[in-house]
Amino acid sequence: MVDDDAGLRDVVAQLLTSAGHLVHQAADGPDALAILERSEFDIVLLDINLPSMNGLDVLALIRAMPHPPLVVMMTGDETPEPLLEAVRLQVFRYLRKPFPLRTITEVVKEAMASALVARLPIEVVSAKPEWMEVVAPCTLEMVDRIQSFMMHLEADLPESVRESVAQAFRELMINAIEWGGQLDPTRTVRITCVRARRLLLYRISDPGTGFDIEQLRHAAISNPHDAPLRHAIERQRQGLRPGGLGLMMTRSLVDELIYNEARNEVMFIKYLD
Repeated sequence: MVDDDAGLRDVVAQLLTSAGHLVHQAADGPDALAILERSEFDIVLLDINLPSMNGLDVLALIRAMPHPPLVVMMTGDETPEPLLEAVRLQVFRYLRKPFPLRTITEVVKEAMASALVARLPIEVVSAKPEWMEVVAPCTLEMVDRIQSFMMHLEADLPESVRESVAQAFRELMINAIEWGGQLDPTRTVRITCVRARRLLLYRISDPGTGFDIEQLRHAAISNPHDAPLRHAIERQRQGLRPGGLGLMMTRSLVDELIYNEARNEVMFIKYLD
């Protein structure tokens, strides 16, 4: 836990210790790097605005280590530039202060549960506030991670707009990764978010045909043949929807939904007032 706020460090350390984790504390970047040189850690909770050394510079040095831990950045800065640089440096999560303390335990639990997949790299094609584009492995664990980055870029929008965009993005990402990418981490999905003065445009491309509605409907009915209801319940338990339903729901969440001819790329548009 790296933060110059001793009170916050102590509270978070006590919370995580109670959850069964071993926690070390550092008040600045040099102290944190010295501790990391002596021992291996699973996760670093890292503030950006540190004395003597910026947290993003610390992140860059951590990423250069032979076996870098996962890093969760924390900041009160609401501008997009620190987030975009953190994404470029393969941050696991990005939290804006103030946040509920339970968020820390949830993020640490998620990181520990998906550590191997979380270390898969995200390729950053463009990291500008008006055009963010990344290429990510086709694993379901990437959905929440990338969605959280995208939603931070839209923190200034009305809550209703953010919620509808977040839900639409999630549904389309799941289809692209599961049906187009076949949950194969060696295959990738490309996500683009373009922010203009009066609209948001998202484009998602997969390596297969993840947006073929007829294929998804057929899969929902026929897989497995002997227990389609059990199949649907199992998918719901995993946070997935029966084939085709997510795509149909998305139509009601956005203003325009456009597919390419091959059904491996979709764009949705949300107009802004």
